[in-house]
Amino acid sequence: MPAILKESKESKSERIELRLTPSTKRIIQEAATASHTDVSEFVLQSSLTEAEIALSRRTRFVLDEEQWNKFVEILDRPTTEIPALRRLLTEPSALER
Repeated sequence: MPAILKESKESKSERIELRLTPSTKRIIQEAATASHTDVSEFVLQSSLTEAEIALSRRTRFVLDEEQWNKFVEILDRPTTEIPALRRLLTEPSALER
């Protein structure tokens, strides 16, 4: 079960409506029945699982040992002073002037 469903104490007040073909609806109904749940819960759990996967691709990455060692080596290198970046981060922005 997606983590967001386990932790949420919020009441269900929002709705999402879908338009389906009859064959698509039948497949979802059969899958819900096979999962021993109703269609709403099946669609919700499936959607949340896919949402978590899609979001995790943006926030997590997997490296093998060689790639990890290279990554750590790069992180451990001494920093390089970039004057333009220092100015950008220390001078007031156009909105602050």
